[in-house]
Amino acid sequence: MRLLLVSDIHGNLEALEACLDSAPEHDSVANLGDVVGYGASPNQVIDLVREMAPINVRGNHDRCCCGMVDLSNFNPVAAAAALWTRSKLSDFNLDWLIGLPRGPRRDAAWEGAQFVHGSPLGEDDYISSEFSANAALEGTSSRLTFFGHTHIQCAFTRPRRLAEPLPLERLNSASRAQVSRLKLNPAQQYLVNPGSVGQPRDRDRRAAFALYDSKKHEIRFYRVPYDIKRAQERILQAGLPEMLATRLADGR
Repeated sequence: MRLLLVSDIHGNLEALEACLDSAPEHDSVANLGDVVGYGASPNQVIDLVREMAPINVRGNHDRCCCGMVDLSNFNPVAAAAALWTRSKLSDFNLDWLIGLPRGPRRDAAWEGAQFVHGSPLGEDDYISSEFSANAALEGTSSRLTFFGHTHIQCAFTRPRRLAEPLPLERLNSASRAQVSRLKLNPAQQYLVNPGSVGQPRDRDRRAAFALYDSKKHEIRFYRVPYDIKRAQERILQAGLPEMLATRLADGR
């Protein structure tokens, strides 16, 4: 069984289309939240995600963009994007966002795995260091936790007392589309972030996603180029803050 993992699409249609075009054959999909916010194609992105019928968890931007919570914790740029997104959503897609479930979620087809946006300890928590990874691993019994929120492609495990970030094995030397691999030890717990489809923040501008193969006990991480210029044009034409366009080229 192979599971396509996407997260933090953030209304970036061009990035999502590039990921889906590049994705290997898979049996099902998991969406780890923040489908909208920042980008200028919220309805088109939601339409594509809905067609995939994924395992869904909601993200913090999903909640804010559909008005479920206030914007007091958002910076002015993120708040402006959320208000714009809310004004553009179709009634159908607004209802779909409101209905997204809170993580952690489990699915009978993927035994031992759970799906969250931020952390199994809190949907808005960040797993961004050995310390936060260690707390997350101590707080769950799941062997595999798939998470998003940080916009950084990575994985952690705890072979001894403390969590450690894991190196990813590069499988190719391509300068455009890149594939890396992580072999899993069934006896260990893992935290896995497929990276952000629509707004990577690791200084790599390419869109990110991952594929979990339960038979091979491995995860492959992908980075693929997309039409950044077109995504930027959409943002600027929509009247959204310019920073949301410029940051796409910097991968931050």
